[in-house]
Amino acid sequence: MELLKNPLIMAGVTIAVVLGGILGACSYLIWLERKLSAWMQDRLGPNRVGPMGLLQPIADGGKFLLKEDVIPDHVNKFLYLMAPCLSLITTMLAFAVVPFGPVSHAPGDFPFVIAPGIDLGIVFVFAVGSLAVYAIILGGWASNNKYSALGSLRASAQVVSYEIPLGMSVVGIALLNHTMSVEKILMYQAEQGFAGWNVWYQPVAALIFFTAALAESNRLPFDLTECEQELVGGFHTEYSAMKFAMFFLGEYTHVITISFLTSVLFFGGWHFPVIAEVGSPWFLKVGVLLLKVLLIIVLIQMLRWTIPRFRFDQLMGLAWKVLIPMATLNVVIVMCVLEFELPRFWLLPLSAGLFATVGLISTQGSLPQRSLTAAPTAAHGHGH
Repeated sequence: MELLKNPLIMAGVTIAVVLGGILGACSYLIWLERKLSAWMQDRLGPNRVGPMGLLQPIADGGKFLLKEDVIPDHVNKFLYLMAPCLSLITTMLAFAVVPFGPVSHAPGDFPFVIAPGIDLGIVFVFAVGSLAVYAIILGGWASNNKYSALGSLRASAQVVSYEIPLGMSVVGIALLNHTMSVEKILMYQAEQGFAGWNVWYQPVAALIFFTAALAESNRLPFDLTECEQELVGGFHTEYSAMKFAMFFLGEYTHVITISFLTSVLFFGGWHFPVIAEVGSPWFLKVGVLLLKVLLIIVLIQMLRWTIPRFRFDQLMGLAWKVLIPMATLNVVIVMCVLEFELPRFWLLPLSAGLFATVGLISTQGSLPQRSLTAAPTAAHGHGH
């Protein structure tokens, strides 16, 4: 037990738990998505390997390990091999400051976060997570394939655009909680109770954060980097075996990270009235947090099989014409409420009004306009 009080030993144990949990979760989240999509489309899904197909992820992993590792002759081999590694490393690093349970700083206690006490945790997540686009760009460029290059170029435009509303959506949270630490934001909500969850004060910010995070992780309806109809397989066209698997392992790790962040920043993290309060046992808190994360992941998976893929102009228009102005106005509203010391519950109707106004303006702007130069139908009839 004395050995476990060593900070380095405890950090190593935490890293091992996180890596094992994420790798296992990614495997079975793919199984869950295949089952969920089959249910939504009236199909069976995986049902051959093991009961209800539960051993299918193990079979898929073995297949990736045993497939021939092909490296085309025309690629830049160093960058070609570095791209999938960079994709996985950046998404794993982003999870380092995300708590997956009640964080404890006492010696010998399990910390439930790899890097506790980081005051700029949100900034760290965004800074490291944004590096994942370099993996996609390197993969597309090093493949020496024009289709892969097109997919990687689209990815760069998409991620750079959606990083702006993603970062601005949490500015209001930082102002309300007076911190950029993920742990402190979670504890502040838990101490305030159910009414203190940030989603009641920042519903528009929660929507912007979730939408931008989907675009950051290249999930439908924002998977323009993998647009099969136009770009073959996108940036990963030339990849196979474990290199191909590492790209998608990084994508699913990103999905897990944004689900944890959505839960922690907006929905109270491990807190839930009566079941998981500040003084509740740790296993109840971990269970509540994991259940919230699972529900968010299921929502992300259902969106994939519900909403069709955006066109590229729609994707960029949503970021620059809707999400960025909405995020900016949301920050202004939070600043005004804090400056004039208004009750925080004013933020809920003000956010609802902002959402309705922006939605009305966007809808009116997208209506088709009748051409003023078109001649009346009757006039054409008389001419004939």
